[in-house]
Amino acid sequence: MNGSESKPLPVSELSFDLKNPRLIEFDLTSVSTATAVIRILWDAMDVEELALSIAASGFFRHEPLIVAQERGKYVVIEGNRRLAAVKLLLDPALVAELKVRVPAIDEKAKEDLRELPTLLSNREAVWQYLGFKHVNGPARWSSYAKAQYIAKVHRDFGVALQDIANQIGDTHRTVQRLYRGLRVVEEAERLGVFSRDDIWGNRRFPFSHLYASLERPNIGAFLGLEAEVAESSNPVPVERKEELGQLCLWLYGSKKDDKRPVVQRQNPHVRYIDHIVGNHEAIAALRSGSDIESAHVLTIPSTNVFAAALVAAKQKLEEAHGKLSSGYDSSEELLRTAGTVANLADDLYVQMDRKRTGRVKTRLSERA
Repeated sequence: MNGSESKPLPVSELSFDLKNPRLIEFDLTSVSTATAVIRILWDAMDVEELALSIAASGFFRHEPLIVAQERGKYVVIEGNRRLAAVKLLLDPALVAELKVRVPAIDEKAKEDLRELPTLLSNREAVWQYLGFKHVNGPARWSSYAKAQYIAKVHRDFGVALQDIANQIGDTHRTVQRLYRGLRVVEEAERLGVFSRDDIWGNRRFPFSHLYASLERPNIGAFLGLEAEVAESSNPVPVERKEELGQLCLWLYGSKKDDKRPVVQRQNPHVRYIDHIVGNHEAIAALRSGSDIESAHVLTIPSTNVFAAALVAAKQKLEEAHGKLSSGYDSSEELLRTAGTVANLADDLYVQMDRKRTGRVKTRLSERA
């Protein structure tokens, strides 16, 4: 990388980067120590695997940490997980404090780890490398971390979104879509209709739910969303503030209001929301408290619902028939249930035949 200087540095002089996109997903307002950062990295980012690898094979010297000198400190802007793993391997007291399991290594191995290879650079000089590696490359960050990084490069370094996309080899409009998604989150928080701190449950911010939602045509129309190539600070018109808050509530719930999110998994629930907001009856049902599955059924043509129910009933009857010899215990209650099923099937057949032919026929059971 141009402008970078290779230099071994003591681990004791290396600091974690609280601006790292991986860490920015977490609430760092109360994080003031390296120990607290290591706790986050260990819990969420597979530091254990790195510690095991480094303990077994040593630190790969051909892959140095990238370090920036900021405010009198050496800040690791690439390699925070590796730094956490090394600090744990060097410090049994830290391992005990965090109550984690890390392999013990001998003094010679520790001596080899006390200094690590680094490249001294700065954030602006290495953004292309980090962007390719983590936004569009093999070691990808979460979608929210990617969006934050793109926004930083665009806003702090003045690099156009298209130039960022070109530099990191993005041919799928990922840069523009992530940046738009981040601006929608920022607007929702600014308008007071959403807060990442209010997400239901103790979990990381699943930004991909929103990011994927904004790609859906009905959701875009529901929000009055601007095109992804636009870059205003209000991608959703202010008059759609209520709709934006409603979407965020469906996606993320609210601890404050004791509301669970209706979206429990991205596939198929984001698609369901897109169908629902395009249907007045379905959206009214979801707003009144119906679950997402029930509300989504209202968007499906009744002919499709009928056919699906009939096929499902046939499959279940075939399943029961196959288990008759081993599963039926000769109880009268189950026999009566089978009789009810038979009557329902007969009645359904008669009504379907009447609708198809216009003639009244006797039940199948009577003809037998």
